[in-house]
Amino acid sequence: MAGRTEKLSERPVPGGENPAGPAAVASGSPGAPAAEVSEAGATRVLDSGVRMTVLPSGARVLSERMDSVRSAAVGFWFRSGSAHEHQALAGISHLLEHMVFKGTTRRSARELALAVEGLGGSLDAYTSHEHTSFLARVPDGGLETAVDVLADLSFAPRLAEADLELEREVVLEEVARVEDTPDDLVFDLHAEFLFDDHPYGAPILGRPETVAGIGVADLRLLHEAAFRPSNLVVAAAGYLDHEALVELVAERLPAVDVHPVPELKAPARWGRGTRSEARPGGSQAHLVAGAAGVPWSDPLREATIIVGTALGGGMTSRLFQRIREELGLAYAVFSWQSFYQKAGAVGAYLGTRIESLDRARDALLDELRLLAVNGLQQEEDRETRTQLRGQLLLALESPSARMHRLAAIALQDEPYRSLDEVGRRIDAVTPQQIREACEMLHPDGLAVLELVPA
Repeated sequence: MAGRTEKLSERPVPGGENPAGPAAVASGSPGAPAAEVSEAGATRVLDSGVRMTVLPSGARVLSERMDSVRSAAVGFWFRSGSAHEHQALAGISHLLEHMVFKGTTRRSARELALAVEGLGGSLDAYTSHEHTSFLARVPDGGLETAVDVLADLSFAPRLAEADLELEREVVLEEVARVEDTPDDLVFDLHAEFLFDDHPYGAPILGRPETVAGIGVADLRLLHEAAFRPSNLVVAAAGYLDHEALVELVAERLPAVDVHPVPELKAPARWGRGTRSEARPGGSQAHLVAGAAGVPWSDPLREATIIVGTALGGGMTSRLFQRIREELGLAYAVFSWQSFYQKAGAVGAYLGTRIESLDRARDALLDELRLLAVNGLQQEEDRETRTQLRGQLLLALESPSARMHRLAAIALQDEPYRSLDEVGRRIDAVTPQQIREACEMLHPDGLAVLELVPA
């Protein structure tokens, strides 16, 4: 749909909705009572310009006022994603995300888009393993329309049979696009390998055979169970007033009972070793090497991000300097980290011509082994923390980035921390924590997935 994008997967690269790097650090840190726990209906001041209100329904509304802009970003997040699905209905969360845009009891599909785009704004949506989100960005004066549209598509979708048959084809085309995009597909294949049979390893889009079997009744059951105020986080940032935002949200929430999303379980086992998958076409091999990391709330999260940044987070990183600059074996090479509620993963990616695969793989594994055995050098550690603090400031310059930060804090039940406090948390990471984060990447514990041309 024009003007709207969906996240194809939780491909764990910096800047994604399942953030690694500065975005994940900025969202807060464990170790203190969550700021979101407050009396229903009361507004709590979290920082200068930052407010949070828990509505009687359980919905949480957070906002940050930015007087330097004349726009606002607002999003609705529901605590339901692909990891909550039954295997036979894999992909239903993503399909439901699509279907709500096909029209509501008040607006057609075109009217939903026109209401926001007519103001010069935009609509967006994505499904992740743990959440489904609907987002809008509007100029000054458009916040009421944005909230109204988001509430409309969230709580009153039409979910018609005729729309499903059309949108199912759109989703199947999306699945096919991933199959034809090897640097996306390799991450899906690696996640299945690393997480074994756990839902975190299943593709968010589902599979053609499961998507084909989903009916309107299935979508309505999921919508009724998951899209409830008790499972909702609303976050906004920009030129706005918090109390006005709360009023806009509260008057548009349906009166339904609390229905918590089922608790996810941690993975019972992890994949290890090397697998090779062949697909027709292309001239590059794509390699993802990864291992078990830590969950979002783990005290090692900051250390994991520091190590990942030093390993492959920029042009000065170890992987970029060794594999691209010194050896010329790859154009794209980087590290990644994923953080979920019950698990996490760390690793690295590279793409290289098939004739260079052996050399590139050996060089990457050598760098991971050196890191795991020797850790970070003192100067490297210091420079990386400085880099990360700077990235943090740059990453939060836009209303959309501030909005996502607030949403992550509420969704992960974390305390709010000012940027100065987050910087101090980065500085407080100990050498022992850095060593533990480095050891996660030892080649002996890796799952290595190679996607090669057939």
